[in-house]
Amino acid sequence: MEDKLKEFLSNNDLDIFEPHSGHEDRFLRKLEKPQSKGVSFKWLSVAASVVLLIGFYFGTMYQPKQEINFSDIAPEMGETQMFFVNAINHELREIEKYRNLDTESIIEEALDDIEELEEHYKNYVKDLEFKGNEEQIIQAMVTNYQQRLKILQSLQTLLERLKNPSNQNIEFNETI
Repeated sequence: MEDKLKEFLSNNDLDIFEPHSGHEDRFLRKLEKPQSKGVSFKWLSVAASVVLLIGFYFGTMYQPKQEINFSDIAPEMGETQMFFVNAINHELREIEKYRNLDTESIIEEALDDIEELEEHYKNYVKDLEFKGNEEQIIQAMVTNYQQRLKILQSLQTLLERLKNPSNQNIEFNETI
């Protein structure tokens, strides 16, 4: 290791001489000079806080309104909504049991119909927000839920028939 150190020192020209004249004076003057402050981070942090507060204000101000629940209109309407939501969710869980490669397209087609009805429902909610508590809009919302439930029940019946084709002939003969 000493060989490497000696080799390094001999190969490199190190400045081992005294500093130039006046070096100490220049150094002391630099120490005595008041340093310039540059950008004040205090003002920058205050500005950032103000921007953040403005952002929160506008974020909460322009938040979309929550969907109107039937219970906001009348308590019995809330019960109606809960009934349909629970029934639709139950039907959806039951239908998922039948999902396989053979039934995938049938189920997706029905779910597309459900999504379309949900879009109509959102429009009814907007109408209700603008026009107020109107009986026609409320009836349309209830009918929308009924249509969704009917689609799901029909789909489940169809899936049951596809699962058990032997029962299909018996049911068909009974309906004639």
